[in-house]
Amino acid sequence: MSITTEAICARARKVQPGLVETRRDLHRHPELGMQEHRTAGLVAERLRALNIPVQTGVGGTGVVGVLTGGRPGPTIALRADMDALPIQDRKAVPYASSVPGVMHACGHDGHTAILLGTAQVLSELAPQLGGQVKFLFQPAEEGPGGALPMIQAGVLDNPRVDWVVGLHLYNDLPAGTMAVKYGTASASSDGFQITVSGKGGHGAAPHTAVDAIAAAAHLVTALQTIVSRELNPLEPGVVTVGTIRGGYRHNVIADEVVMSGTVRLLDQAARTVMQDRISRVAGGVTAATRTSYQLQYSFGYPPIVNDQQVTARVEQSLGKVVGPERVLSVKQPTMGAEDFSYFATERPGCFFKLGSRNEDRGMVLPGHNAAYDFDEEVMWTGVAAFCQIVADFLP
Repeated sequence: MSITTEAICARARKVQPGLVETRRDLHRHPELGMQEHRTAGLVAERLRALNIPVQTGVGGTGVVGVLTGGRPGPTIALRADMDALPIQDRKAVPYASSVPGVMHACGHDGHTAILLGTAQVLSELAPQLGGQVKFLFQPAEEGPGGALPMIQAGVLDNPRVDWVVGLHLYNDLPAGTMAVKYGTASASSDGFQITVSGKGGHGAAPHTAVDAIAAAAHLVTALQTIVSRELNPLEPGVVTVGTIRGGYRHNVIADEVVMSGTVRLLDQAARTVMQDRISRVAGGVTAATRTSYQLQYSFGYPPIVNDQQVTARVEQSLGKVVGPERVLSVKQPTMGAEDFSYFATERPGCFFKLGSRNEDRGMVLPGHNAAYDFDEEVMWTGVAAFCQIVADFLP
């Protein structure tokens, strides 16, 4: 007998109080990437209590559980990230972070609680499932990255994963809504550091020195022409210089400036040549200003590319839970980045958004804000969405 949406939603609503309790526990005890030892321990304990076989220490501090259905079939993986951010929690709430300088400012505590609630509901429905469910509790999404180490540790095999699905709480969408994006959903995230070297001297005698700050100022401006004059105007791109450090005091010409920044692109072809473009611009500016430069370039997360067919099926599943009219099809990707992209590169996948904005309760701030919070009442719908997806993929 197939699992009905009514049964799924009823069970999801039933676990809602536990979701809030778990989320607030995690919110009070946040842990940075690859340091999620308490969180991983809590996850493993909860999964074992459901008689779900558990593997810990996967790709660092990751946790994997495998639920076997009542009949043979394919395998779907559900992913949640567990790490927090190095931000001081400014909220005046009973569940505010108890760890100085660390907080859950991007909803990962909610993601973890939702996936644990999903495991609880699906463990009750397992006899009616035709296949396996892998629960991927991932460390270090905020950095240095936990998806790739987990993949390298073999989480997409034994049993082999056929599809992978994840969600993200999203305060730009009203509570009670969800959203999908077909195709490219987010940008890649690469980084660079440029050291500009000159010759120090007295501020009153610039002709005897080579001013690294003046050169760096020209370079910051020149780097913007890569996007405005070298990329297709119809293909989004971002080059941001986020830090610049140099100088000693007001009357000293600096001999060195170090700047760092991020590059965000949707097009993989443009991504492969961006390092050379930045190097060329830096070389031209420093040659013109009699300085020299060193470039360090690091390739980070690739773009999330949602599989068309999987996304269509996920959209239908979400519509069953909240109604088709409350599932939005997003037209524009975000220039933010997410290492779920590695999972979606290896297997057909879909990363969808769970609306969590509640203006009446003041839960409107975006992620990475020191006062960030989300409407906890939406968590049961996240559980129901995951469970409905599993029921539809493993009938």
